[in-house]
Amino acid sequence: MIIPVRCFSCGKVVGHLWEEYQKRIKNGENSEKVLNDLGLERYCCRSLFISHVDLIQKVAKFKP
Repeated sequence: MIIPVRCFSCGKVVGHLWEEYQKRIKNGENSEKVLNDLGLERYCCRSLFISHVDLIQKVAKFKP
């Protein structure tokens, strides 16, 4: 739902890169190039960004 602060596998801090990644992807840049530019070289970190689905806006509608 929310991008984690650290990669689950290697522990690299990646949370601060999420907004830049989203902005550049929405502008039509290639995701491979963006991930390389952001310094995400390990496949665990790359898969975290590529497979993330932002559901926070949908879940926030419901109250516990």
